[in-house]
Amino acid sequence: MPETTPTLLDKAAVLEGLPDHPAIQALQGWDAEAITDARFDRGELTLTIAKDLIRSTCSTLMAAGYNAFQDVTAVDWFPSVPRFHVVYHACSHKYRHVIRFKVVVDESDPTVDSITPVWPGANYYEREIFDLFGIRFEGHPNLRRIMMPDDWVGHPLRKDYPVEGYR
Repeated sequence: MPETTPTLLDKAAVLEGLPDHPAIQALQGWDAEAITDARFDRGELTLTIAKDLIRSTCSTLMAAGYNAFQDVTAVDWFPSVPRFHVVYHACSHKYRHVIRFKVVVDESDPTVDSITPVWPGANYYEREIFDLFGIRFEGHPNLRRIMMPDDWVGHPLRKDYPVEGYR
């Protein structure tokens, strides 16, 4: 993007301003409704993906050259609604580029499809998010606590979790 471009752009400006971006091309060619929001801030692109399309989005990105899964994490925006963002990073060695994409998850239904069938390296990251935030990953091969004891009550990285735990 040119240096004169504002640092924060809305979805339409981002999609129009980056027409040759391989991830945007691939996703718009596959399903134009998959991208629900796009931000370009401080030289970094973040795509918000429709929650029910995350696994297919990962397959599409992999086919488009984003061959290396890097990580997945979650952010709790309590008290905002929707509350959680599940944030993914994937790398393309071909394009020498990292893409950030995320899904928004509501507290009333804290579930999202697992991407482990597409990128097996997401296995332990998804288990950690489940354990510490309480977000369930549908289709995960072994979704169980990874850090906290099995009988632990609550999810310690939620912002409404008591500092000293439940008593």
